Amino acid sequence: MATNIVVPEVGESIVDARVAKWLKREGDPVSVGDPLVELETDKIDLEVAAPQGGVLSKIAHGDGADVKVGEVLGVIEEGRGQVGGQRSEVGKAEAESRKPEAVSRQPEADKTRSTPAARNAAQQNAVDLHTVQGTGDAGRVMRRDVESAVKQSGAPAPAPVTARPAPPKPAQEARPGDRTEERVRMSKRRATIAKRLVEAQSTAAMLTTFNEIDMGAVQALRERHKQAFKERHGVGLGLTSFFVKATIGALREFPRINAEIQGDEMVLKHYYDIGIAVGASEGLVVPVLRDADQLSFAEIEARVRAFAKAADEGTLSLADLKGGTFTITNGGVFGSLFSTPILNPPQVGILGLHAIKDRPMAVGGQVVIRPAMYAALTYDHRIVDGAEAVQFLVRVKQLVEDPGALLIE
Repeated sequence: MATNIVVPEVGESIVDARVAKWLKREGDPVSVGDPLVELETDKIDLEVAAPQGGVLSKIAHGDGADVKVGEVLGVIEEGRGQVGGQRSEVGKAEAESRKPEAVSRQPEADKTRSTPAARNAAQQNAVDLHTVQGTGDAGRVMRRDVESAVKQSGAPAPAPVTARPAPPKPAQEARPGDRTEERVRMSKRRATIAKRLVEAQSTAAMLTTFNEIDMGAVQALRERHKQAFKERHGVGLGLTSFFVKATIGALREFPRINAEIQGDEMVLKHYYDIGIAVGASEGLVVPVLRDADQLSFAEIEARVRAFAKAADEGTLSLADLKGGTFTITNGGVFGSLFSTPILNPPQVGILGLHAIKDRPMAVGGQVVIRPAMYAALTYDHRIVDGAEAVQFLVRVKQLVEDPGALLIE
């Protein structure tokens, strides 16, 4: 009896995916629950497991193919051993390239579990993943494991032997004056990011207002309490929690910035799901702090750090990324001094944070050097007026400059 392997339904907003990598080959025995193939979507990467035991008799879509939800990826035949009958062209080519020794090692190689970020790091550093001890769930190899292996070895390890040949390398290194080019296919996530950013600019009436925030009070408070905070909560006191709290305080006063447009109606949201933009190897992702107004400073810091770790390891779930009523993005961690963030549709507001720099400021009639940050609010002018956008950002500034006021909020 044959069983189809299909592209699973991941979420209502995901209708297609891309085959990133087959973990088994045609003719390989599989057990129920064995990971068979990795898929990448515009939001998350996932593994498709074997629905039954048997032999992978057919691969319908090879690496790099775009597929729809519900489409057949391959076929599993019941029983073990070699499957008779005609194989697909993908299977034939791979079977001809296999040697007895490689075949004997393949089941062991298939047991190696790793995240997409770990595999990218391994490829970049020529590390054999089979030699890396995983520290993730069920011994899964994480990016940090690969980086640790590179540091311990002091030099890149030899490239692993894989079932599929690596992309061909240039015959020689580029020399001064060479005009070389490289063509790289966008990942599913990167292509979707590109599409949505263009859509945001063409559908929303975006406008950005700026202000300057004196970060001295927050820095002093963090310095006074950072040790006790870390000992009590097990997490450092960062800047994110202050801006999340200040943003929620300002959103309460200006509710149209915590809304979206549906047809000719404004949907005002009286809950605060704050998206925190995180840079990942495959592109920007925005995990969401649900009911952020009910979270403590420590809970916000812990969840944001967990999001950053999961993004780096490629383990964010669809639930982490769904929804959001307002977004905060911090280009300052990369050194950005000034920028205009782009809206994250269907949201109508996004707060951009930047690097903190010592600058001369007028304080009490005197010019003093203070740690200052430029903050930017991009908003949809269709439902948010300029006056309320400016006042919103001023309110964020006031709350951050007087962090004690956040306790009242």
